Amino acid sequence: MGSFPEFCSDCSSRSSWLQPQGDYIELHQKRHGRRLDYEERKRKKDARAVKKNSKDARNLLGAKGKRFAKKRYAEKAQMKKTLKMHDESTSRQKVDDDVQEGAIPPYLLDRDQTQRAKVLSNTIKQKRKEKAGKWDVPLPKVRPVAEEEMFKVLRTGKRKTKQWKRMVTKATFVGPGFTRKPPKYERFIRPTGLRFTKAHVTHPELKCTFNLDIISVKKNPNGPMYTSLGVMTRGTIIEVNVSELGLVTPAGKVVWGKYAQVTNNPENDGCINAVLLV
Repeated sequence: MGSFPEFCSDCSSRSSWLQPQGDYIELHQKRHGRRLDYEERKRKKDARAVKKNSKDARNLLGAKGKRFAKKRYAEKAQMKKTLKMHDESTSRQKVDDDVQEGAIPPYLLDRDQTQRAKVLSNTIKQKRKEKAGKWDVPLPKVRPVAEEEMFKVLRTGKRKTKQWKRMVTKATFVGPGFTRKPPKYERFIRPTGLRFTKAHVTHPELKCTFNLDIISVKKNPNGPMYTSLGVMTRGTIIEVNVSELGLVTPAGKVVWGKYAQVTNNPENDGCINAVLLV
């Protein structure tokens, strides 16, 4: 006859000690802390999550794809509900039928009394516009500038056969600490005569024009390459120094930089005219 195994008094406690109990991760974090780059890695992972979800939505098949699509649909529906709730509109709500003191004229008895409630304040609306990158600009549409018009091909080399250099034919802005590259390595040449550091900026509400320093070129409508080169054509958004105008924020801080849109063709006029975006 086989003998029964001996009963160990601390086996149950040992088995429970060996099994993870669900809070060991939190306990380890409390004792030893997180990785030094935890926040950075988490931020990057959250930033990549959008692309990962998009890839999964394209590639998942079968039951897994159905479950993922259902989950995404629920998230989008919830997001639309939230946006609709926060959308700027005036909602008409019926007032409670409370008995009011005093008599009401007969011709008002059949009318429903309504009240108008503004759901979204102007501050939140402005923040949402800035986040979405939408601005009410004086020139919403401008004529696109062709590359042949923007750049002039320069022939280089002993026999003038190389054509890799380009000269910018439009007005440009370069920072105060700008230094040209050696001629051997400079692909885009920005002539000194077409570099501007000041702009005539008109305030739409004050109806006054000020000669302000240019801080940077924010966006050129013709493309990101022209923005990085600092090319200023009609419709370009530039940042100007408005410290001398004395503008302040609602919190009382002085505004140093503000955006303005170029409204003329600087290469033809020899100056930059712009309208301040307020």
